[in-house]
Amino acid sequence: MNQHDQNRRRLLFGALLVPFTPLVNAATLTPRAAEGPFYPTPNMRFNDIDNDLVKIDSADATSLGEVVRINGQVITESDQALNNAVVEIWQCDANGRYLHSGDRGPGKRDGGFQGIGRDITDSEGKFTFRTIRPVPYPGRTPHIHVKVWVENRERLTTQWYLPDHPLNKQDFLYQRIPVQQRNFVSLFFDNSAEPQAAIQLVV
Repeated sequence: MNQHDQNRRRLLFGALLVPFTPLVNAATLTPRAAEGPFYPTPNMRFNDIDNDLVKIDSADATSLGEVVRINGQVITESDQALNNAVVEIWQCDANGRYLHSGDRGPGKRDGGFQGIGRDITDSEGKFTFRTIRPVPYPGRTPHIHVKVWVENRERLTTQWYLPDHPLNKQDFLYQRIPVQQRNFVSLFFDNSAEPQAAIQLVV
């Protein structure tokens, strides 16, 4: 990891403890990525589509997997925080299954996992999600899909990854990201009881 990446990592961890402040090189646009085949359409989703993916209102149990929290901020290239931006994330459950009718993977879907979540940024552009640490499934390294809308216009589709995961070296989408930009889509979780990571989305 070069000096720039080390500085970036320290800044991301610091954002967990103090209010967000403009980051060095924050104007760098977040790397884009394909939506993928398993973005759940509205008719596939639970009625509960809040920012807590590990508990569904209609379910008795919480989801399988390691619960984590992601704290984020949406900003522009000029470091301006974006209020009322809609942020969605979706990912496979702890069994490697998506909340999508087209997912024919092996294993049973975790009925306690929401599959997709949504939050709306506040006046400082902040959002938060409670979900599970992403897991691999055949053909892909662990990742979380992300979309951002501003004023009903889709502004970003990307994916978040776990830094230094061994499967990153084999993942064709991760390998497409320039090395110097990979930290911008990496979730550096801390060691707290419910691990947290901070990240910015520049749209």
